Amino acid sequence: MAEFEKILDKIDGIVWGVPLIVLIIAAGIFLTWRVRLLQVFHLPKALKFMFQNEENGEGEVSSFGALCTALSATIGTGNIVGVATAIVAGGPGALFWMVVAAFFGMATKYAEGLLAVKYRTIDDKGHALGGPFYYIEKGMGKNWKWLAVLFAFFGVCVGLFGIGTFTQVQGVTNAVKSFFDPEGKNVAFSLFGNNYSWAVVIAGIIITVCVGLVVIGGIKRIAKVSEFVVPFMAVLYIAVCLFIVLFNINKIPSAISTIVVGAFNPSAVTGGIVGTMIIAMQKGIARGIFSNEAGLGSAPIAAAAAKTNEPVRQGLVTMTGTFIDTIVVCTLTGLTIVMTGSWNVGLDGVDVTMRAFNYGLPFLPESVTSCMLMVCLVFFAFTTILGWDYYSERCLEYLTGGRRWAIKIFRLAYIAAVFIGPYMTLRAVWTIADIFNGLMALPNIIALIALSGVIAKDTKNYFIRTKQGGAVEIKK
Repeated sequence: MAEFEKILDKIDGIVWGVPLIVLIIAAGIFLTWRVRLLQVFHLPKALKFMFQNEENGEGEVSSFGALCTALSATIGTGNIVGVATAIVAGGPGALFWMVVAAFFGMATKYAEGLLAVKYRTIDDKGHALGGPFYYIEKGMGKNWKWLAVLFAFFGVCVGLFGIGTFTQVQGVTNAVKSFFDPEGKNVAFSLFGNNYSWAVVIAGIIITVCVGLVVIGGIKRIAKVSEFVVPFMAVLYIAVCLFIVLFNINKIPSAISTIVVGAFNPSAVTGGIVGTMIIAMQKGIARGIFSNEAGLGSAPIAAAAAKTNEPVRQGLVTMTGTFIDTIVVCTLTGLTIVMTGSWNVGLDGVDVTMRAFNYGLPFLPESVTSCMLMVCLVFFAFTTILGWDYYSERCLEYLTGGRRWAIKIFRLAYIAAVFIGPYMTLRAVWTIADIFNGLMALPNIIALIALSGVIAKDTKNYFIRTKQGGAVEIKK
């Protein structure tokens, strides 16, 4: 296993090297310029559109339902475990780069949502299919279909082996174990030299069964579950984190200083443990993309199913996902970790955030704070598993021409991946997820840059029409 992890680390270093980091950030900066800082000037309108569904729009689910489906896939273990992992590996400065990447990523997410609706297909039964594979093929031309196929293939892999299964279910089972059997005394069996608690086994079985019951129902069932669970879990987690921050408000200036200094001079904060600024950037940006998926090309797959006739409007709604996921939720998680000093005490994964909750709310018993985090993590991870099943199925649908037997086989494989997820090593799981994230992002970023002229033109026309009170046009 150690040799396998070394191989994965080498591949991860190549995929998530400086070139890809620069490309993703550069694309976000470039798109921010093309849409004229839209993520700043039109954020209030985007937040309003979240709850204001468009009448008579084509599609399968409401704009809010599409956003909740996207958020169900983005607000997951990346917000709890991913942030902790990034700060431990890259120092507090990783949080700074995570937020910077998210700011420019909002423009990227807007562009993805716009193109998804503009180039989607809707059949006679109202079934919508869209995403990077269609805006690459239809927007860039048939000669680029190979790039669309490449994206769809990596999309299936990300869901099956990366964000969608292993990392999520492992985050859940580790949190359950930390709460019910922190010392790992109740061993069910051993595998590859590791002991697995009954808490891990039972939690893994329960979440596998629950996932199986929902994914069989497809997008409409996933959207219904997401519309109920996502707002509840997000509000609960944000409220707890805000309470920790406010209770330790005197530590905020020091924490912000540590984060900013660590972003540019990590060794000054970590005592030389982390090293260079590049490492802080790499960990922060990689984990940020894992969390908010801006540039990854996943959110537009859900956006394409929204009941709307206006690509720009859906682009604005899609953009709010990155704002909520990273600039709000991840920042709050990171602040609690840095304020409580939980990032440099030798812990890893969910244990870092759990310690932050325990130390941040000292007047509550550890059992209560641990339970709150466990509940949040269970809901976060469960909805992410559902969202990524939908993404991967749409990618597979594109690859196979919509063959139902392929989708049915995939669903069984997906459920099986959820089942075995708890027994993968933490380091290997996150490295695999990072690799597939990077490979999936590359074709999408190329398409966004190539179609930036279309994005800028449609954006300009939309705001001119809305200022003049013109009718909504259907973009094709």
